[in-house]
Amino acid sequence: MGLFDKIFNGSSEEKEVKNLPWIDLKAVEQLQRIVGKSSEKPQIIFKHSTRCGISRMVKSQFESDYKISEGQADLYYLDLLNYRDISNEIAQKFGVYHESPQLLIIKNGSVAAHDSHGGINDLELSKYI
Repeated sequence: MGLFDKIFNGSSEEKEVKNLPWIDLKAVEQLQRIVGKSSEKPQIIFKHSTRCGISRMVKSQFESDYKISEGQADLYYLDLLNYRDISNEIAQKFGVYHESPQLLIIKNGSVAAHDSHGGINDLELSKYI
């Protein structure tokens, strides 16, 4: 089910609010650690524009659907408005054109999967664990 199906065809029940184990991505130097740690477990980077309504909706749906435990993967949050230089470095380092919102899954030093906008919530994260 895609993002817009979930929004417009979803039930009227309250969704459970989850506090995900976000790790703030605030320094370019963190990218090298992410690459290194990606050989132990997947590293997930969520790039979010805090002023964009679509990005906010996608992030909210992602948080509702997230089922990966903290020990299975590390989950990074990148605030694009404050750290656009890090996003640019991600694009250069991993060869993935910048979009917002965007999700990248890093395994063994390279991008195992990525998507943007509504495609983020269609990614089956469990396939990469």
